[in-house]
Amino acid sequence: MRLRIFHAPTSAQALARARAELGEDALILATRRVGGGVEVTAAVGEADDVPAAASPAVPAGPTTSAWDVAALRAHGVPERCLARLARTRPLSEAIAEAFRFASLPLAPGRVIILCGPPGAGKTLTTAKLATRLRLAGVLPSVIAADGRRAGAVDQLAAFTRLLGLNLVVAPDIPRLAKAIARRAPEAPALVDYAGTDPFSDQDGTELAAIIQAVGAEAVLVLPAALDAEEAADIAHAMAARGVEYLLPTKLDLARRLGSVLAAASAGLALGEGGIGPGAADGLIPLDPGLLGAWLLSAPAARRRPTSELAA
Repeated sequence: MRLRIFHAPTSAQALARARAELGEDALILATRRVGGGVEVTAAVGEADDVPAAASPAVPAGPTTSAWDVAALRAHGVPERCLARLARTRPLSEAIAEAFRFASLPLAPGRVIILCGPPGAGKTLTTAKLATRLRLAGVLPSVIAADGRRAGAVDQLAAFTRLLGLNLVVAPDIPRLAKAIARRAPEAPALVDYAGTDPFSDQDGTELAAIIQAVGAEAVLVLPAALDAEEAADIAHAMAARGVEYLLPTKLDLARRLGSVLAAASAGLALGEGGIGPGAADGLIPLDPGLLGAWLLSAPAARRRPTSELAA
């Protein structure tokens, strides 16, 4: 494994230099402030050390029409979800037809609200999306709207500071609406929304009002290791408030993925999932093929992206 150290005025520039010189599979080992900017320590394997795959490992499993319902039940997939999947074709095709898949709308001018119950991973997901956009040369508007959880603003501020981004703090509904109205129109806005009780009329009404008032795209951030029925109830409640997307988090810690399909059955679109604590490599695309392969394997923890694995 080769180690390199990169210096730049901001973390985003240092990360971009590391990936430009070492490739997208570079492993970011450390990031710290030094005199004059930021120092990033990165590593990459030698030619014979570099893993062949750059995405989470897809377990081998049946892809014919003979897939085993028992495998899905072992993942806790509810019976009503199983009923939507015809066994006369590959599981990936059945999943593609039964559930929605769509990329997050991160185009200029769009407003993305990351919402969900407390502790779901909204702040880290906001940081992951902000890092991706920053590395792509886009300057997103990042808004911290979590005025309830102690330390939430400080956590997001640490990420945005390293990325060279300004953080707007809007701990209540009026200031959030004002911050969104004043955002730069040429870049997407990422809102780290306060933890929401999906079954509270007050929380739900406030969230629905914000979504409608600013024309936002709301993403439900939900841990993958939840009970499937609990996840379904939360997703249905949030969908009724105007939430359209589902982003399961902590996939590397979840042994069973029934909650992902259960939540998606509320009509929410799947597009990405969270794996690992890293802000630079922590989101992976979810598609019917990957989900089908995972569900047909024995329950086990998901792997992090290759670039986060030590050689």
